[in-house]
Amino acid sequence: TRLELEHNIAELALLNLAIDSKLRACDLLHLQVQDITSAGIINSRVRLTQRKTHREVQFEITPPTQHCLTSWLLEQRLTAEDYLFPSPRCAHQPMSYSYYRAIVKNWARQLGQNSELYGTHSLRRTKATLIYRRTKDIRAIQILLGHVKLDNTVRYLGVEIEDALRISESIEM
Repeated sequence: TRLELEHNIAELALLNLAIDSKLRACDLLHLQVQDITSAGIINSRVRLTQRKTHREVQFEITPPTQHCLTSWLLEQRLTAEDYLFPSPRCAHQPMSYSYYRAIVKNWARQLGQNSELYGTHSLRRTKATLIYRRTKDIRAIQILLGHVKLDNTVRYLGVEIEDALRISESIEM
């Protein structure tokens, strides 16, 4: 990726973890190193209580993301109590939502996309959408996103009548 070529470990770690975790921005930005590590090693699975719903959600951290996060932690010499993505202005505060949003919009522009169509929630939705397209398992996505109601997941993924009809048409009796 462009971030790898530029050796932009900070943004690469942010991008990868945002996609893997499927977390809302408020949860992603408030992660501390201790939330994703055990004995200094990046966990492959993490349990977290969501700030918005106060419900527990679990997510995976894939090996490429683990590698990137390890590089980021070493480069920044972050300790267990540090925010994983600290504010560039104040190291003892998490990165702000507006700063994160500006990064995401910049990525869209660099890829030649209309940045108005992309935001932080685009990253939360990315992996969930790919999983849905491959499996059509809405319940699994509901669990991964931490949604209380299946209806919310259906709306979130944009599952429409066309999708439902295509699935129905593919089933032969």
